[in-house]
Amino acid sequence: MNDLAGMRRGTSDDLKALVALQHAAYAPNRALLGVEPIPLQADYAAVLRDWEVWLLDGTDSLAGALIVEPRADDLLIWSVAANPAAQRGGTGNRMLAAAEERAQQLGRKAIRLYTGQALTHNVAWYSRKGYRVESVEQMPDRAIVHMVKTHF
Repeated sequence: MNDLAGMRRGTSDDLKALVALQHAAYAPNRALLGVEPIPLQADYAAVLRDWEVWLLDGTDSLAGALIVEPRADDLLIWSVAANPAAQRGGTGNRMLAAAEERAQQLGRKAIRLYTGQALTHNVAWYSRKGYRVESVEQMPDRAIVHMVKTHF
């Protein structure tokens, strides 16, 4: 499977560009969270090896990256990262649609994701896309909102 909603599967050759995109997309969240965003703590060589990384190419760099982990009962969206230059242009919507397509291909009935509780704009955006809050996990340094979508 090399094409999903116009996205391509990432490879180890994309490591540098993927790391740059993740940092560009998530670094602004530091101030809102007060801690390092979880996606900026990842080993992306391992992510590329262990999970599915779907990339959306832009003109000069990556426009977006969707990182998913197919699990036994669901599809976990680990990251939806849009290049700041591509934000508000439908990139996020396109990646969520790709996640739904992938879940259907895999026969999964649920898609799960999580975001920081302090990122209220993310919680609101995912809610508008049909996700509902499933639980809030209190961690020592932050609260994580777990969301789920079962109708897609």
